[in-house]
Amino acid sequence: MSTEHTLDRTKLLAARYRAATERPYLASALYSLTVVPGAGVPTMGVDRHWRCYVSPAFVAATPVPELAGVWVHEVAHLLRDHHGRADRLPAGEQRDRLRVNVAQDCEINDDLLADGLELPKGRVEPKGYGLPAGLLFEEYLPLLPSPIPSASAAECADCGSGADGVRRAWETPEGHGAGVSEVEAESLRRSTAEAVRAHVRARGSVPAGWRQWAEKVLEPTVDWRTVLAGAVREAVAWAGGAVDYTYRRPSRRGAALRGVVLPSLRRPVPRVAIVVDTSGSMDADDLAAALGEVTGILREVGVGGDRVTVLSCDADVQATRRVVSADQVELLGGGGTDMRVGIDAALAGPRRPHIVVVLTDGYTPWPAEPVSARLVAALVGDGAPAPPSWVESVRVG
Repeated sequence: MSTEHTLDRTKLLAARYRAATERPYLASALYSLTVVPGAGVPTMGVDRHWRCYVSPAFVAATPVPELAGVWVHEVAHLLRDHHGRADRLPAGEQRDRLRVNVAQDCEINDDLLADGLELPKGRVEPKGYGLPAGLLFEEYLPLLPSPIPSASAAECADCGSGADGVRRAWETPEGHGAGVSEVEAESLRRSTAEAVRAHVRARGSVPAGWRQWAEKVLEPTVDWRTVLAGAVREAVAWAGGAVDYTYRRPSRRGAALRGVVLPSLRRPVPRVAIVVDTSGSMDADDLAAALGEVTGILREVGVGGDRVTVLSCDADVQATRRVVSADQVELLGGGGTDMRVGIDAALAGPRRPHIVVVLTDGYTPWPAEPVSARLVAALVGDGAPAPPSWVESVRVG
């Protein structure tokens, strides 16, 4: 075997040792990568099973400091779950493998270069495409030209299926070879994030990009729309499950009893009241977004028309209106805050609601005890105080 095809494993592992020593919070992830030599890989690349494919010629031609940077680059693809995120892209975007990989490299390399890591010449950087640093690859993707004009990018941005999710010919076939399972990968991401947080507390010297990533892993942000939709749908299902007797449609069992009319059971469509906090402390944009989500959710589950009432309220009820969409709502008020007034008004109406949804920043008194309807509070804005424990609450924004 010629020298150019013989992997200098000592040099390669020395570079990994250097990367792990200088950035100890990444050590566990770096040492979880399994080295697979291969002439087919242009430089270095990874698959979703944490196998790291290495070109012997690339290792021979690259200094150890730059190899250390490439080690960190490749493990960053896996820690940031780039292949999982790429799988969630629209089909048209997934097919453009090169643009996806370039966008991902833009997300990674601006952090690495800001951290003082050395990377090989020809590396992908956001500024090379006239783009700002600090974005996610999903944000870079629509900003990149199509097709990618640089021929060198095709080689530099081929980091394997562990980046863009598309299996390469030079990768180990699925089901063969040692690797890391997805459960183990999630554990590695979390333990690395905890190591980043511990390093920040001990030394405070972790780059901003890694700190932000760690916070998202350890304290993931759940889309409030999903949570709000779940809460409203659950409340509607609960109210819709209530049954009552009606003589409008006599029971079929009455046929067995001559001269007796039996009522039948019915499942009512719930009535919903939305109490909107229009006090001066409310953010109008967040309020409008939350109101639009609630009315849209109710329409999806079949609660609309005269079954939905919106009350604008600050320290008093300013307006009451039945609506079928958010753009029909006139948000009046702007004074003090007391959502109890709106809740009481909703429950005192001639068509008492089964569900009351309160859109508020939380700076309001609440009823002293549970009310006769299902009560859901959509808390708008950061730091909104929590309502009493018997009120279902969702944080919006």
